Amino acid sequence: MESKKKAEKEKIKERIDRLKKVINYHRYLYHVLDRPKISDSALDSLKKELYELEQKYPKFITPDSPTQRIGGEPLKQFKKVHHETIMLSFNDAFSKEDMKAWLERVENYLKPISPISNFYCEPKIDGLAIELIYKNGILVEGSTRGDGIIGENITQNLKTIEAIPLRIEIPNSKSQIPKRLIVRGEVFITKREFERINKEQAKRGEKIFANPRNMAAGSVRQLDPKITASRKLDSFIYDIITDLDQKTHEEEHQLLKTLGFKTNPNNRLLKSLEEVFDFKNHWEKHREKLPYEIDGIVVIINDNKLFEAAGVVGKASRAAIAYKFSPKETTTIVEDIKVQVGRTGVLTPVAILKPANVAGVTVSHATLHNYDQIKRLGLKMGDTVIISRAGDVIPQITKVLKELRSGKEKEFKMPAVCPIDGSKIIKEGAFFKCSNINCGARNREAIKHFVSKGAFDIRGLGDKIIDRFLDEGLISDASDIFSLKEGNVAVLERFGEKSAKNIIDEIEKKKKISLERFIYSLGIIHVGKETANLLAQKIQTLPATRKNISGIIRSFHNFSLENLQKIPDIGPNVSQSICDWFHNEQNIKFLKKLDTAGIKIESEKLKVKSSKLKGLSFVLTGVLESMIREEVKEKIRMLGGEVSESVSKKTDFVVAGKEPGSKYERAKKLGVKILNEREFLDLIK
Repeated sequence: MESKKKAEKEKIKERIDRLKKVINYHRYLYHVLDRPKISDSALDSLKKELYELEQKYPKFITPDSPTQRIGGEPLKQFKKVHHETIMLSFNDAFSKEDMKAWLERVENYLKPISPISNFYCEPKIDGLAIELIYKNGILVEGSTRGDGIIGENITQNLKTIEAIPLRIEIPNSKSQIPKRLIVRGEVFITKREFERINKEQAKRGEKIFANPRNMAAGSVRQLDPKITASRKLDSFIYDIITDLDQKTHEEEHQLLKTLGFKTNPNNRLLKSLEEVFDFKNHWEKHREKLPYEIDGIVVIINDNKLFEAAGVVGKASRAAIAYKFSPKETTTIVEDIKVQVGRTGVLTPVAILKPANVAGVTVSHATLHNYDQIKRLGLKMGDTVIISRAGDVIPQITKVLKELRSGKEKEFKMPAVCPIDGSKIIKEGAFFKCSNINCGARNREAIKHFVSKGAFDIRGLGDKIIDRFLDEGLISDASDIFSLKEGNVAVLERFGEKSAKNIIDEIEKKKKISLERFIYSLGIIHVGKETANLLAQKIQTLPATRKNISGIIRSFHNFSLENLQKIPDIGPNVSQSICDWFHNEQNIKFLKKLDTAGIKIESEKLKVKSSKLKGLSFVLTGVLESMIREEVKEKIRMLGGEVSESVSKKTDFVVAGKEPGSKYERAKKLGVKILNEREFLDLIK
């Protein structure tokens, strides 16, 4: 035991020594040679790790440590609003090359129209887009962007913001106020106000907001306007939708000021891309001096005729672009590399990270795209890496800090067989793929079935979200759903902290499930809800079965084909399908992953009120008027009867509603007694 502790301390000391060496090296590059190789935020992350280790093991603190430098570190709901014209978003650029390519595309599209002569540039506020509508100078409606077409009416909350005029007044009496005016802008919160509110939230033991944008968005969507008012939001208006004969975007801003709106004083008219680059570089260096957060600049072709002629690409204007600042970065450790199978059967390596906060979100996964990227990075399991969120979206591993290696890191190799169905892996170009062409699609359908209403009933996990999780490598099979974390979902485009939290909370709630639903969720061929119910009733009586998945595996392993066929409604084909499923190695691995994920099986013993229907077997077909099918099934079971999915000679009654199917014809052929709805109701009185 003592030697184990000693070895652990030596390991910590070795990590501290390596960190000090790497930090001092990069500090020298940055401060002395002015040739940094990693970002400030990445270096800060390394310093933070060193500081925390030294605090935990103070005896390893030395005078030359980088940490020892002097001076160091009430409505019920919102109504929907239909925007008269779509509220567009921006495509992103991250480099000079991106910007040059954007301008070239726009100029090619606009040929032979006049050349682009200047750009209107604005710091890109990290806030929430809004639309304001004025009638005869009075604010009558304020709304969120929503999906660009439909937003939410948040007028009462926006009226609490002092920067937004409730009435338009023009000092020059000769000018007329437009009868109807639509403008758009941004709501944001200052850094100081953000810190103040978070301190108050912490004192009350309430939620701490990750960043100012989330706080601003949450504030304007409060059902109680008093809460919005207490948060002292601010706003800049930057666009006029109404035609006031404005010729340029610069002129729009002059009109906005005349009309009494608050506009950003740091906006500039620039005459070339070189000036745009200088403007962006200036604010990237001086962004901390601003009282609010910005994450880049917005570049707009100033001439409105050219702007309109350029049109729209998807949900973004072709003539405007968001030129983002350098990606926010941090360092962390790659604890493992796992392979996920997408919906097309392509294998995606995914880095399992030691949880790290980057750009306000805690992430524990990073997609590696393909095996070639792992080789390009020189990545090993156990490596310390720099991760970034390019454009504040998907986490990326941008660099491996090889100088921090201890020698215990492990190489990664792609598997020879598919982790889903065991088929051979083939290589197509840069991608590795399952040789079974049906693997991805079949796996996708299996996941959809797994989360469906009759199975785990995980609400909010629709087809599109499942596809997105598969495409991003977050899940490979249904068991991976239960290992998802908020941060890994929140970073996906069109998600946010709130929607991510809702999904993760819903998944967590569904970790307990009845045995009947659990069996049905597995998607065993020929095993529907009724067969799953019969199996659940049978194996709950067996001594090997406990409230865990291991017991269920043992129970089904012990079943012979003959024993399964003794269960009512289970014939040779069904029993063979069940046996095959529970003797498949991949399926057993899947069950064990569910067990590890914390899935608990709850027994749901049906309270039998009487034995009136004891020993009688029923099959339902057609549409019943007085009761839904699930209610009928429950009623039969409560009276001691059994419900079957198929008609056989053993069936006692077929209950037929309107438009009965093939079961009705089979019952007639076999001479099984058929009851209409009235006869059935009389029987169960």
